Amino acid sequence: MSNNNPADVHVVFCTCPDAAVAESLAGAVVQAGLAACATLLPGAVSIYRWQGRVERDSEALLMIKTTAARLPALTARLCELHPYDVPEVIAHPITAGHDSYLDWVRQCTTTNA
Repeated sequence: MSNNNPADVHVVFCTCPDAAVAESLAGAVVQAGLAACATLLPGAVSIYRWQGRVERDSEALLMIKTTAARLPALTARLCELHPYDVPEVIAHPITAGHDSYLDWVRQCTTTNA
């Protein structure tokens, strides 16, 4: 199945207020076939500007693996379910990777397993 174009696979970063929210979002997007995998990294600390003030919060980071084709639907679903007013949803195309893994991501996001 490998199409030798790793750029059609993306890693999406999404910060969450806690591990419970991150796990709920991860389950929802994987179950819906919008992502092949979501890795939850607890213990993130974000320092950011919000409404004119510098804030500092503990968060959990999701690293979500999907395809370019599923990215719009994934982004919409995350924004729909996320408790933040402006959730972080940042996608990066893969520039290189293990062909079998990238094929697995493609396969998981083209069928609702």
